[in-house]
Amino acid sequence: MSGDFLPEGTPRGLPGPLPAGERILWQGAPTTTGLLVRVFHARLVIAWFGVCALAFGLAAGSSGAALTVVVPTLVIGGGGVALLWLLAWLTHRTTLYTVTNRRIVLQAGIALPVTHNLPFAQIDTAALRAFTDGTGDLPLQLRPGLRIAYLQLWPHARPWHLSRTEPMLRSVPDADGVAALLGQALAAHADGATPSVRVARLGPANANSGRLVAAE
Repeated sequence: MSGDFLPEGTPRGLPGPLPAGERILWQGAPTTTGLLVRVFHARLVIAWFGVCALAFGLAAGSSGAALTVVVPTLVIGGGGVALLWLLAWLTHRTTLYTVTNRRIVLQAGIALPVTHNLPFAQIDTAALRAFTDGTGDLPLQLRPGLRIAYLQLWPHARPWHLSRTEPMLRSVPDADGVAALLGQALAAHADGATPSVRVARLGPANANSGRLVAAE
């Protein structure tokens, strides 16, 4: 949705003005470095071109012949990494996550911005996978029967969860603080009719299996 067609007074990152009683608790965007490393897998690309350059150099034999194949390989690899960094930066610049006291809003899209509204009532479970740099991913599992197409969400979706897609706040800075704030908002929203949603922590041992471990 283009900003030119939004009603006057619409906060940035939202599809319309806030209803009465709703307030923004937090807004943020994924870090460029986190996207580059964990979404576009720049480390694997660097390793691939490094191995190729080494193999080509050894196969060439003489140092002069080796340079003629190693240098172009490294240049192409550097260009590929630069392109991935540009994609990561554009994703960072065009993404805004919003947490209010009633919902989570994901606004993203480099060419065509798309906004996903996720009311707390639609969220079944939430989790945090923290990284050593202080950032983290927060996947959100929707209640049964609710689904958003994986390609509509990517890269803001939990990897490899295709049959039951999970929207995910990617590489959020100060992830522990954001998870705590989200947990408080979810608990405050609970009306007693259903159990409140807790933000669980994905531990290293079960990060691949996707099981949830209660956060401390």
